[in-house]
Amino acid sequence: MSAVQAAVLALQGSVEPHLRSLHASGVDPSEVRKPEHLEEISHLVIPGGESTTLHHLLKLHGLDQLIPDRVRAGSLALMGTCGGAILMGKNPDQFPPRFELIDVEVDRNAYGRQVHSFIGKVEWESGPGPGSGEGVFIRAPRFSKIGDDVNILARKDGEAVAVQQDRCIACCFHPELTSDPRLHRWFLGI
Repeated sequence: MSAVQAAVLALQGSVEPHLRSLHASGVDPSEVRKPEHLEEISHLVIPGGESTTLHHLLKLHGLDQLIPDRVRAGSLALMGTCGGAILMGKNPDQFPPRFELIDVEVDRNAYGRQVHSFIGKVEWESGPGPGSGEGVFIRAPRFSKIGDDVNILARKDGEAVAVQQDRCIACCFHPELTSDPRLHRWFLGI
């Protein structure tokens, strides 16, 4: 695949805002709901949502093994935000099962419940950075352990909130809910 064919997993979660962010980044994204929708896709976003529900729906629609297999084969770049980031990381002590595509342990709802959601300043270190921007944290996960081969893309108050390993990006916050397209634009180039 030489041209970027971007899509958003459209089973649950923040689908429309990611479609808008990808479109603003210069591509005409599609939606993935079934295995055949993934065939020509080079870049996929797993949006925020409820990670247990996302896991269940991925399994129900036959995408739970296909997506990580394509990533491991090198034919799919993957970005996960919030609930999507949870699925991409690892944590053997928490449900749902994880893809283990990035060497980070991700703790669910680590910033608190829905009422503790907030908008905070994010400092970009690499990838789409440098500079700062807004991060929308909604029942956000937290990276509790980060492996040596993981690149920290952004921090909030010194804590990593966006990471990258190979062609995978995991983000604790919702970049699609801001007017800053830097992360989506950068993702399309990896």
